[in-house]
Amino acid sequence: MRAPHDPTTLHVIAKEPVPGRVKTRLTPDYTPYEAARLAAAALRDTLETVLAAPARRRVLVLDGRPGPWLPPGVEVVPQCAGGLDERLAAAFAVCDGPALLLGMDTPQVTTGLLAPALAPGAWERCDAWFGPAEDGGFWALGLARPEPDLLRGVPMSTPRTGAVQRRRLTDAGLRVRDLPALRDVDTPADAAVAAAAAPGGHFAGVLAGLLRAPAR
Repeated sequence: MRAPHDPTTLHVIAKEPVPGRVKTRLTPDYTPYEAARLAAAALRDTLETVLAAPARRRVLVLDGRPGPWLPPGVEVVPQCAGGLDERLAAAFAVCDGPALLLGMDTPQVTTGLLAPALAPGAWERCDAWFGPAEDGGFWALGLARPEPDLLRGVPMSTPRTGAVQRRRLTDAGLRVRDLPALRDVDTPADAAVAAAAAPGGHFAGVLAGLLRAPAR
């Protein structure tokens, strides 16, 4: 196993942005096709941030097939079967050194927000990085020595997911540092907040175009 001070691998876990399969809570304000466009833009923003950040590897853990939203320089591996906790655990299971995993729901993420967890001393006296989401989940999780069992069995997509996951880390004796809280894009109100936080991003551009479009 590599030492914790080795460069960190960045993972993004995502679904292929297919209408009807992603961002379903954006409907009926947006059609399934429009929701998928927003998902693709959010994923593209996230991957571009990952490419601009210092990392040993940059890996997209994908449910589906790559599309034109995938920039060069990102490895793609398929998600395993099972619940989200199992899929997150499997993403860490293939790592042999420090890893930081992100979701696709925070297009406002920047290299500056990720910097503390990717700095040369990020893993000194630190075993885990935790990025809480405002809805009670989490948008980032980093482990110095990936242990998949730290994620298995955590209830996902609930208001207490983040609290349970963070407690799982501390109960295991890990020293945890926190990243800033971010708002996941689940609802139209979330989309507006994320776009305002990153007005120059692909997500903000797609959202602005949809808001300017004639009423359906």
